[in-house]
Amino acid sequence: MGLLLAAFAILLSLGTWQVERLVWKEALLATIAERRAAPPAPLADIEAAAAAGQDIDYRTVTATGTFEHGRERHFLATWNGESGFYVFTPLTLADGRSLFINRGFVPYDRKDPAKRSEGQVAGPVTVTGLARPPLAAKPSLLVPDNDAAKNVFYWKDLAAMTTSAGLDPARTLPLFVDADATPNPGGLPIGGVTQVDLPNNHLQYAVTWYGLALALAGVVLVAWVRRRSAPAA
Repeated sequence: MGLLLAAFAILLSLGTWQVERLVWKEALLATIAERRAAPPAPLADIEAAAAAGQDIDYRTVTATGTFEHGRERHFLATWNGESGFYVFTPLTLADGRSLFINRGFVPYDRKDPAKRSEGQVAGPVTVTGLARPPLAAKPSLLVPDNDAAKNVFYWKDLAAMTTSAGLDPARTLPLFVDADATPNPGGLPIGGVTQVDLPNNHLQYAVTWYGLALALAGVVLVAWVRRRSAPAA
């Protein structure tokens, strides 16, 4: 009986944990939707918020500068079922600092900038997109190590992107900006690639765990009733 009670408690706790995760995920999705719908903030405001320890993830922002196309970094990605790369290009700001812009997706065979020269915009540009904080470390042991020498990145390591692009880390902003879907000349890169449709299956999982707990309770109850109803030997 002790084992059955322990199993019942574990199933209930798992169900409750999924309910808590559901509440957290719904709040996160609501926050993302609110931030995406907000008017773009100047880059200086986002910088100040980040410096104050505030969460800047998915906040809309505008930044003006000149792309350094010769220093673009390539992040291995899949977009709409096609393999390729997200192109992270440093944007040189008016004060000389650099900001990595995720300009969007290019197919695998268009990694070479020479094959999409129309999209290598020259001169000052204003980019609107979503601010994204850098990752502190590789997100999983299953993720390969970045190959900076070949300019192939498997996770967004801002420090490695910065040094491999020959930029000054002290003059590179500690965030990324994912450009919006405004078309680029020639159609590449394809902007607006930020993943915002986060999976939210926590209600399904909660129902499953609670259902298993209920089923276990039912089995125990039936067994108890049968034992009570059994004629004495």
